[in-house]
Amino acid sequence: MAEASLFGKVALVTGASQGIGRTCAIELAKLGATIALAARSADKLQAVAAEIAASGGTAEAFAVDVASEDSIKTGAKSILATFGKVDILVNNAGITKDTLALRMKLADFDEVLRTNLTGAFLLTQAVISSMMKSRWGRVINITSVVGEVGAAGQANYAASKAGMIGLTKSFAREFASRNITVNAVAPGFIQTAMTDSLSDDQKAAILAQVPLGRYGADTDVAAAVAFLASDAAGYITGHTLDVNGGMYMG
Repeated sequence: MAEASLFGKVALVTGASQGIGRTCAIELAKLGATIALAARSADKLQAVAAEIAASGGTAEAFAVDVASEDSIKTGAKSILATFGKVDILVNNAGITKDTLALRMKLADFDEVLRTNLTGAFLLTQAVISSMMKSRWGRVINITSVVGEVGAAGQANYAASKAGMIGLTKSFAREFASRNITVNAVAPGFIQTAMTDSLSDDQKAAILAQVPLGRYGADTDVAAAVAFLASDAAGYITGHTLDVNGGMYMG
């Protein structure tokens, strides 16, 4: 991919203070995009903004709670006022509230769907007019292999991530006439601090499900996001790109 291929574009990344969101923001900045970093606490984003600035990029932090419609509207308004537009939206923010279905409280089911799915819907709704005006845009939803295969103890999370795939396809049909593509990236098992704390037996059981025999890295996901944001992916829309080492082959 050509260096600075996203020069002049503004990318909004949610859940950008850590993990996959942080790495996606850094990768898009490397390609020339100006980055709007969003998370519940803007303070935690300052280190990411500083890291991007130290590498010659431009990024600003915005406090946005994707579980709150008011916060989304206020945050989107501030981002648009600051940068004038949003060209690329990465809906990455998400939470888990895991327990077996028979024990799951309705409040925990609702909270996960409101954050992971409704938040992505509302934020897309809040910034899509900017893309429509420009007649160019990229919406990239971070879903999960769990949304494709399900997982015991994650009925709420799986439902939210499966919903994101349906949302992606519906948005793709609605916005295609304005040259806006909408795609999803579905990570599998990605190496994190949580996976590092697992026992050897637990790690072996997980990796037995992955044909490539290793965890993915957040950089693997960021590379997929960067591709879908680029002009090279301009004829791809409504697609879910699996980044799972072969764990699920749909």
